[in-house]
Amino acid sequence: MKSNLPNKKLLSLLFAGVLMGALDIAVIGPALPAIKFEYGIDIRQASWVFNIYLLMHLLSAPIMAKLSDTYGRRYIYIINVLLFAIGSILIVISPNYLTLLIGRGVQGFGAGGIFPVASAVIGDTFPKDKQGIALGLIGTVFGLAFILGPILGGFLLMYDWRWIFAINLPIAAVIIFFAFILVPKIASPGSRKFDFLGLLLLTIILSSFSLGINSIQADNFSQSIFSLDVLPFLLISIVLVPAFWNAEIRAENPIIDIMLFKKKQLLVAYIIGFGAGMCEAAAMYAPALAKLNFNVSDSDASFMLLPMVAAMFFSAPLSGFLIDKKGPRFTLLIGTSASTISLLLLTLFADSLAGFYAGGCLLGMGLAFLLGAPLRYIINNELERDHRAVGQGVVTLSTSTGQILSAALLGGVIASFGTSFAGFQTALGLLIFVGIAIVFAAFKLKKRGE
Repeated sequence: MKSNLPNKKLLSLLFAGVLMGALDIAVIGPALPAIKFEYGIDIRQASWVFNIYLLMHLLSAPIMAKLSDTYGRRYIYIINVLLFAIGSILIVISPNYLTLLIGRGVQGFGAGGIFPVASAVIGDTFPKDKQGIALGLIGTVFGLAFILGPILGGFLLMYDWRWIFAINLPIAAVIIFFAFILVPKIASPGSRKFDFLGLLLLTIILSSFSLGINSIQADNFSQSIFSLDVLPFLLISIVLVPAFWNAEIRAENPIIDIMLFKKKQLLVAYIIGFGAGMCEAAAMYAPALAKLNFNVSDSDASFMLLPMVAAMFFSAPLSGFLIDKKGPRFTLLIGTSASTISLLLLTLFADSLAGFYAGGCLLGMGLAFLLGAPLRYIINNELERDHRAVGQGVVTLSTSTGQILSAALLGGVIASFGTSFAGFQTALGLLIFVGIAIVFAAFKLKKRGE
């Protein structure tokens, strides 16, 4: 990296920003018991400390990406980090549960724009033959956050749970300072008329979808999906999609340009991103699977994921290297195949330690090859600069939607079997079909040099 990779200071800055946002997903787990005790809330209310962050993260990605294409990378990147810091301040001073939720929402909205804007900056500033490794290094952030998050959270809890969020403030200040120096402006010369109708419709669609999915009760899946807490929200999100599509066709400067869905390579990338998000749910349920099969504690079950996380961490830069040498199609074929085989191993052999670890490591490798560099590389090289960030935002949106939908569906399937190994086998078996589908989708991508 020292001799071959340009813009090392800029890459380090982007890495720090993405890591800061990713850590605040990973550190919240250790803090939840203390938060529950301080505010006197139940487990369902406590879950919204996590859910509101993900919801606002989902909303922010396409919006901030569009603003970045229109008004420039530097200012929107700084605004994202500033929002994250403001959210952290609100959490630190929060006198009640409502203020805490508002702070987490502001944090999530700021964090949601950091990764797509950072990916677009790499596309703007790095030569094509170095973008893969740069994106791969950024992709190591998520494995690193998964490892560091619980450790950092546990250490800071020895003092006060608020320190988990207070530590963000000096980090954010340093990132903002250097962003003024290192991040290029790169604004679009086109129309700056903002698409308020598109923003409103997209916000309602994504909020309704997330609220509906998060209200599904896994232990009563079939009935709860038709309840007033779920069905109306899901119907609203579905019914408004055609209205949003028409609004974007007519908008002078749409939030999400319909052109992004008319290019074959982009559409395939979004499909693979959605499928990868669905497959990622297997990693979310891995601790519960370990606890069931090996009769271990919650903390020991989490430690059993370390080989999978290590595989993800080391595979992310490898995927970037392969992109620069072989192209994204080759890399994605490895990633989709590894993910599918891992799901098969976990379905058949996760009741043995060898099967669990082998499947977990292969899943970590597959997800690193899918969720990091390859899809981002395709977007950067298929789109011009003035659409690049919003293309990255749509990838984030498709992946997050897959994660949310799959987590709810798998939870329902597992619960319907009484949380037995048979339930996990059925749920993971269904994901195998998703894996096969994205393998075939990867074959539709252009070969290197085409």
